[in-house]
Amino acid sequence: MVEAPLTAEQVLVAAEDVLRRYGPAKATVVDVARELGVSHGSVYRHFPSKTALRDAVAARWLERLSGPLEKMVSARTPAPQRIRRWVRGLSLAKRTMALEDPQLFATYHAIASGSREVVRAHEATLADQLGRIVADGLARGELATSLTARQAGQAVFHATAWFSHPAHAAEWGDPGLEAALDRVCTVLLEGLRAKPGDS
Repeated sequence: MVEAPLTAEQVLVAAEDVLRRYGPAKATVVDVARELGVSHGSVYRHFPSKTALRDAVAARWLERLSGPLEKMVSARTPAPQRIRRWVRGLSLAKRTMALEDPQLFATYHAIASGSREVVRAHEATLADQLGRIVADGLARGELATSLTARQAGQAVFHATAWFSHPAHAAEWGDPGLEAALDRVCTVLLEGLRAKPGDS
């Protein structure tokens, strides 16, 4: 019987398992190949270097965070509600991983930190999601701003970064975090509801 060829997805699943077991500093392509029961050359056919493999693992992890948020972008609920739900959703996803499995979270954070292009693309995706919600809110007369929808989306993303950026993970156990996030969202949404030119 001829075995099915190795897929990139299989390599990524194995790489995640290896990274979880050994950590990003010690995990190697040879370890991933051993996990799959293949030669390291088989892994390199899908990912030409260890850096490319780590970037792909980082992108896969970040997609798990941004993917579910896309549903909030296309929902038909009022834009202010969607923005608040989106910000809460991103914060909750990051905090859940950081608090329930801190070792795995630290591993993913270390990988993503070394994949700057992947992280930049991820952040652009997140800001774009918010920008599209703002654009819809502007079109429906629910929001008003002197900024473009894209600029406003980026502003909301940057203003709420404390609640989702891994650099602040050590502070996410604060029992007042949810209330603080809600207050930040309220201030931002009040600003977006203001008429352009108000100061």
